[in-house]
Amino acid sequence: METLVNRFWKSAPKAALLLSLAAGSALQSCNKTGAGEGGGAAAGLDADAASKVYVAPGKHDELYSFLSGGFNGQVSVYGIPSGRLLKIIPVFSQFPENGYGYNEETKAMLQTSHGFIPWDDLHHPKLSRKDGMTDGRWLFVNGNNTPRVARVDLSTFETVEIMEIPNSAGNHCSPYPTNNNEYVLAGTRFSVPLDMKGGTADVSMEDYKDKFRGSISFIKVDQEKGDMELDFQVLVPGFDYDLANGGKGPSNDWVFFTTYNTEKAGTLKELGASQNDRDYLAAINWKLAAKYAAEGKAKEMPANYYHNKLDHGTHSAKSTIKKKVRYLLPEDCPGMMYLLPAPKSPHGIDVDPTGEFMVVNGKLASTLPVFSFSKMMKAIENKQFDGEKNGIPVLKYEAVLQGEVKEPGLGPLHTEFDGKGNAYSTMFVSSEVVKWSLKDLQVKDRMPVYYSPGHLMIPGGDTREPYGKYLVVMNKITKDRFLPTGPELMHSAQLIDISGDKMKMLLDFPTVAEPHYAQGIKADLIAPKSVKFFKLDENSHPQAAKKESDVSVTRKGNVVTVKMTAIRSHLTPDNIEGIQVGDTVNFHVTNLEQDWDVPHGFAVMGANNAETLIMPGATQSLKWIPKKTGVYPFYCTDFCSALHQEMQGYVRVSPKGSSVPISFSTGKKKPVPPAATASLK
Repeated sequence: METLVNRFWKSAPKAALLLSLAAGSALQSCNKTGAGEGGGAAAGLDADAASKVYVAPGKHDELYSFLSGGFNGQVSVYGIPSGRLLKIIPVFSQFPENGYGYNEETKAMLQTSHGFIPWDDLHHPKLSRKDGMTDGRWLFVNGNNTPRVARVDLSTFETVEIMEIPNSAGNHCSPYPTNNNEYVLAGTRFSVPLDMKGGTADVSMEDYKDKFRGSISFIKVDQEKGDMELDFQVLVPGFDYDLANGGKGPSNDWVFFTTYNTEKAGTLKELGASQNDRDYLAAINWKLAAKYAAEGKAKEMPANYYHNKLDHGTHSAKSTIKKKVRYLLPEDCPGMMYLLPAPKSPHGIDVDPTGEFMVVNGKLASTLPVFSFSKMMKAIENKQFDGEKNGIPVLKYEAVLQGEVKEPGLGPLHTEFDGKGNAYSTMFVSSEVVKWSLKDLQVKDRMPVYYSPGHLMIPGGDTREPYGKYLVVMNKITKDRFLPTGPELMHSAQLIDISGDKMKMLLDFPTVAEPHYAQGIKADLIAPKSVKFFKLDENSHPQAAKKESDVSVTRKGNVVTVKMTAIRSHLTPDNIEGIQVGDTVNFHVTNLEQDWDVPHGFAVMGANNAETLIMPGATQSLKWIPKKTGVYPFYCTDFCSALHQEMQGYVRVSPKGSSVPISFSTGKKKPVPPAATASLK
């Protein structure tokens, strides 16, 4: 079947084609099927789409999906098939909805060796695993700009741990858990010159080829608690490491990384990094690497990175600064790392459910190569090498190739699997999802999507047993899919039914910021374990007031500590006096509710950081420094009951040095009026 895009490949001059690919606009609107107010109905629309995505009021979705927020530093949770937004989880950014990163308990989560970073670029979510299947316990995500890996606890949907990654710049090739969460791997996108003292060296860009290196971090995961620890790093050649995926089944011990800029260009990479006909797929035997490290092969060097953890008892985060890291060099570790020639500037690497086939998505390639793991092992055994790079053997392309998918489309980026012998790849330039068979590598179906898809996700598509019913494609360009909202448009996702031979479009839904990848999991693996409220008697916050009689307001110098409680429908205390201009007032508010879905908020006029939101049973803190005398209202910001508007109070602020003593009360008894007293006699 000759398609428009394939005719384009044949007819377009190579240089023009590369420019079109770079611009990402060559065929962006070729698939538009209608005119008028919107982009028209999607091609392949299921006639029964409405009933297939309809989830009746009060009913739950079949699946959770976790979409990265890209440049907003967050994770968005959507129900599938409805596309309903269920929650936004802040990870690498402050979040005004619940005070994450603003309140005193969570500021430490965003601390790094570069200082407080309130906004980062979150790219890839990956669910934790057991025996190669998602287990619904944790979600690992990466911070791309200031290299970090975070862990989200899926019983609370809270970010509970963030680890900075040393010797890294641009943590794009991250995070990838092995099949039993033994390790989470994180590779660097930008190679940098390491000074081997915990930082980057001050060297000329002329020295790029000789002095820049990449790193792949092996983060050990506690099997019960999920706590992370940087075990060691592998310092790799100074390429750019783009994406990765772990093996399974026969390839369980291996992890595969795409690389580009093997030319080691230090400038104008859009041209300089596209000179070689082929770059590499890097294959690392992670078990052998761990064995080398355990046997003392790893060396040690100084480092300086933050490890931030949230304590469940206090609901507070603490930072630990780590000062050393172990590392391995591939050239010193035979059998640990190999390079497979791959199409120019590859992007995604995806391993099929059997663990036998590795699909490399060469975004500038006209074919989609499929490598064979068994052939790779045979090539290693027979030393079918084509030279070496930095002491790492390069395997012969023909020796490891299973075959190529011919004319798949323009700009292949990512591939997922349905567990029924089919693969699905996104074509960024030709704006389509292409279904092809792993058996004969023939294209079976195509579906236009709107527009320029990046990632796609089949729930469990990267596990042993994908849930081959739905496919979510994440599109970079929205254009006319929704009502216009000015120059800034939401990105879009589209839900596709893949249960039959032909793909059927079901649903468009806008997404928050820019999803780079997603994970999906059956709801019954998470929902039954969801925490509904925190037990008050387990609250070990040092400033918690667990009953109203425990509240207090105390002064020490110019620091005033307010231990406050919140319960429907009042704050205790709600009258505070004796505060002076310039005091540092720390409000510690404990939510006494022991019921699901009853948070309380707290805000005081003039606070510079934020308001905060306190979950039932938890304590959160807000720092306030009044700058002027007067009486300041405070109140609950989350509508919690019919008397929510009455849930308020006042703080009196007197001049600095005032003799007004500290006092506080709630519902203070007042003298009975004389007339009323007389009538009682």
